[in-house]
Amino acid sequence: MNQRSYYVEFGCAMGAYVVLLLISILLLQSGLAQGLWRIPTALLPMLAGAAICWTVLRQLGRLDELQRRLQLEALSVAFAGTALITFSYGFLEGVGFPRLPMFAVWPVMAVLWIGGLLAGRRRFR
Repeated sequence: MNQRSYYVEFGCAMGAYVVLLLISILLLQSGLAQGLWRIPTALLPMLAGAAICWTVLRQLGRLDELQRRLQLEALSVAFAGTALITFSYGFLEGVGFPRLPMFAVWPVMAVLWIGGLLAGRRRFR
C-alpha cells in the first residue's frame, strides 16, 4: 500500500509537470506571454516540481530505518559526485569546453542517486 500510494502521488505530480511544461512552452513560443509575464510563465512547471519534491519527501518519511539509511547514503553519493563532476567541468569550461546548461545537473544527480541505491542495496543483501 505504501509503495502504491507513492507511485500514484508521484505519477500525478509528474503528469502535472508535463502538462504545465507543455503549457509554458506553448505560451512562450506563441508570444502570448509578454513582458514580465514571461518569467512566471517560464517557471510554471516548477509548481509541479515542488509537488514532486513534496511527494519524495513524504515517501522518505514513510520508510523504515534501513531504507532511510540507504536513501541517505545514496543521496550523499549523488551530492558529492555531482559536486565533483560539475566543479570539474566548470574548470574545463575555463579552457574552452562548451558551456553546459543548468538542466544537465539534475540528470547527473539522478544517475548517481540510482547508482548509490543499487550499490547500497547490494551491500545489505
